Amino acid sequence: MPVICATAEAALAPIRSSDRIWCHSMAATPYKMLEALAVKAKDHRDIQLLQLHLEHAEAVCQPELDGHLRNRCYFVSHSTRELVNQGKADYVPMFLSEIPKMLRNGRQPVDVALIQVSPPDRHGNCSLGVSVEATLAATSVAKTIIAQINPQMPRTHGDAAIPFDTIDYAVEIDSDIPCLDVGTPNQTHLQIGRLVAELIRDGDCLQLGIGAIPDAVLAHLDGHRHLGIHTEMFSSGVLPLMEKGVVDNSNKVVHPGKIVTSFVLGSRALYDFVDDNTEVVFLDTEYVNNPAVIRKNPRVMSINSAIQVDLSGQVCADSIGDRVYSGFGGQVDFVTGSQMSEGGRSIIALPATALSGKRSRIVSHLASGAGVVTSRAQVDYVVTEFGVAHLYGASLKERAEKLINIAHPDFREALAAAHRQAG
Repeated sequence: MPVICATAEAALAPIRSSDRIWCHSMAATPYKMLEALAVKAKDHRDIQLLQLHLEHAEAVCQPELDGHLRNRCYFVSHSTRELVNQGKADYVPMFLSEIPKMLRNGRQPVDVALIQVSPPDRHGNCSLGVSVEATLAATSVAKTIIAQINPQMPRTHGDAAIPFDTIDYAVEIDSDIPCLDVGTPNQTHLQIGRLVAELIRDGDCLQLGIGAIPDAVLAHLDGHRHLGIHTEMFSSGVLPLMEKGVVDNSNKVVHPGKIVTSFVLGSRALYDFVDDNTEVVFLDTEYVNNPAVIRKNPRVMSINSAIQVDLSGQVCADSIGDRVYSGFGGQVDFVTGSQMSEGGRSIIALPATALSGKRSRIVSHLASGAGVVTSRAQVDYVVTEFGVAHLYGASLKERAEKLINIAHPDFREALAAAHRQAG
């Protein structure tokens, strides 16, 4: 049974210098515990905080923690982005499907798992709630588990259960689950969403992330039927489609009748929806993002975004030049799985320009220092507000012509000239 502590500071007592701490991520970020950790870390050296995207994590990103605590990011968030680009935090490029495996096989040791869970139920089980991702794996290998028990954490089904008696130290803190409001999609996003929705067929199984473009796609799917969802995450835009019966998961082979996800991030209504909802299963990303699992569903449609796409179809999605912006996430996992699926396809959707129209995101060459996340051999469709480029089976010359045609008109002539100059 855990030691029940009165304060977050007391619960963090076992932490020592050089500990490697896995932090529960996404909307389950135990940010109240991180505030206490930021204070405690000043008495120690070389603590590593292993993480995916964190919410409200500014406390552990302060300059005075240099030498005391260092963030090790498998996905970069707004709070860690500057630290990574200043060399004061580490970014590890890795497929999301591989991260739990790396924890389980010991290649990344974990001394402490810092998690946020629901109170135990009558069977003695807490729930990891709105985010299972790689945290389930971390709890299975960590020497010490420290938990914030939060009455506001939804109780979810799937892999989310963790026995209360496996927790070593616990403290009850009632705190809000971070919500994310992506706002109303603008006309560019709505046009992209319409074009993507036209590529989706009744009965398709969707993977889509979070943001203006996925929400714009969802907003155009009212006329579809029998859609399924198998995705690493989803947000509030799915709720109206569930209410209207557009998403019923009836054509799925893997977990038919259920939404499969690993985490959610969105509105309070979304968290209420997943609470004790047997139609939604939260599973480990080693399973959810495994292309061998994804492919078992027919007609998987992966929908992802990008920062740049070059004229050969190479996709940069984690950096702006040599400045790290986010991470690999599950893009390649789902692009691969969708192409292996019977009748499956992959889409990269992005606005044609950045910086208020000053810079094209369809480029002759990726920016200096930019990394390739998805290779040019893996992309079926690229979509901007100016159209759809079908790249599957296209030669380099044909790809360039198709991508130039969906670039912003202001940049097409320069792109064509660069393509001719390259031969």
